[in-house]
Amino acid sequence: MPLMARLQEAVEETVRLQRDFLEDQGAAVVAAARMLAGVLQAGGRVFIFGNGGSAADAQHLAAEFVNRFQVERPPLAALALTTDTSILTAVANDYDFSEVFAKQIMALGRPGDVAWGISTSGGSPNVVRGLQTAREMGLKTLALCGRDGGAMAPLADLALIVRSANTPRVQEVHITMGHVLCDLVDYQLYPEKFGK
Repeated sequence: MPLMARLQEAVEETVRLQRDFLEDQGAAVVAAARMLAGVLQAGGRVFIFGNGGSAADAQHLAAEFVNRFQVERPPLAALALTTDTSILTAVANDYDFSEVFAKQIMALGRPGDVAWGISTSGGSPNVVRGLQTAREMGLKTLALCGRDGGAMAPLADLALIVRSANTPRVQEVHITMGHVLCDLVDYQLYPEKFGK
């Protein structure tokens, strides 16, 4: 296959998935944005976590909340649970890698916070365990996942599911929706910044 044709195929698949996701999950994205804004407005925190590319997405989105997205506004309380290598390696070494997010949620999470798990498969054991722990502790839970939602979807108050098994394409929709959520949260919390 010529490179241009391969490029076109990849972009067209991403565009199709974005469109399908909007049609299938648009209302859930709006509900997630309302949940995040409500928690942040009430003084709660957002804990975001995942593995590999999803860990990078967690860090990226936490930075957008804490620093700023597109408008100047006060920092919002978000934390990626993927960044402290001492905690991650201690928990993995002393207990099990499946506990690396759950332990942090136990230490830091409070009812009224949000635990936001990201996994392209929907089945990452440590992300599933993190959401399970959050739910047991009374946190709100949000899942951003792929395929059919896997074990994550039933543990989430809101599950945003990209219905594909193609990991790079799922990740592309995930980061787009992460950015959309950042925008929708800002739009609700700081309407004056948008000329409302």
